[in-house]
Amino acid sequence: MTAKAGIWSGYVYPTPEPLGLPHSDVQIPVENGVAPAWKFTPRQASADSSTWAIHIHGLGGSKAGALRGVPVADRLGYTSLVVSLRNDRDAPASADGRYHLGQSEWHDVEAAVSYAVGQGARQIVLFGWSLGASIALQLAASSESRDLISRLVLNAPVIDWSSTLVANARSSMLPGWVARLGLHMLGSSGTRWITGLDAPLSFPTLDFLARADELRVPILVIHNEGDRSTPFAISREFVSRLPGLATLLTFPSAEHTQEWNADPDGWDAAVEDWLRNVPPSSSVSL
Repeated sequence: MTAKAGIWSGYVYPTPEPLGLPHSDVQIPVENGVAPAWKFTPRQASADSSTWAIHIHGLGGSKAGALRGVPVADRLGYTSLVVSLRNDRDAPASADGRYHLGQSEWHDVEAAVSYAVGQGARQIVLFGWSLGASIALQLAASSESRDLISRLVLNAPVIDWSSTLVANARSSMLPGWVARLGLHMLGSSGTRWITGLDAPLSFPTLDFLARADELRVPILVIHNEGDRSTPFAISREFVSRLPGLATLLTFPSAEHTQEWNADPDGWDAAVEDWLRNVPPSSSVSL
């Protein structure tokens, strides 16, 4: 053994190969070029063969982080796209080279939806991890393709960015005024010379506690109460605002986005059962 250092993360599959599932590399046309994605063709055709799953990773990560959801999609007969986002290491950069907390990144996933439709998809299931969940919510509420989105599977979701950033500041022992100043700077056009953003962030647009009534798609929220990065209380409140539409599933892990890691068999079984038994959005034409 020659390694002298390493990092701990929730990533289990660094590449598609350990999954042992048929896959290929594809290119998704996006705003500033093409974004690489992995396409997984299901091993067995099913009645859901026209359903595609799009898997969206979290902030500062890579598409490998979203591979954990692919085996469930494969068992259901879905084709999967595991996508990259602007400013990922292997994807085109935005003009300002900055993360926008999903405010602009969702357009890259909308491009992936268009790609899937061009390949025969008739309905889309979005699997979102952390930031990826925020992006999935943006698509379900705002995309021109939202009527194709049949269900959302959101793991450790960022539902309200302002509350999440304040909670992260608090857990880092920063004064409340520092968090409020940071939000003001990110949301102000007058401080773009400091933030480097081409456009200010709109935190009301990124708040799906406030926008919950815009959603019409069944949602499975997977979270754990010990998550210090994305407050569990926000997930619980979000689900309470969508009775009959959203379901909350908890796992014992105390780390961010590691619910699958804590109980992979339980996670897979619960998600598969939910997708088999919860009807898709009524807006989807089957």
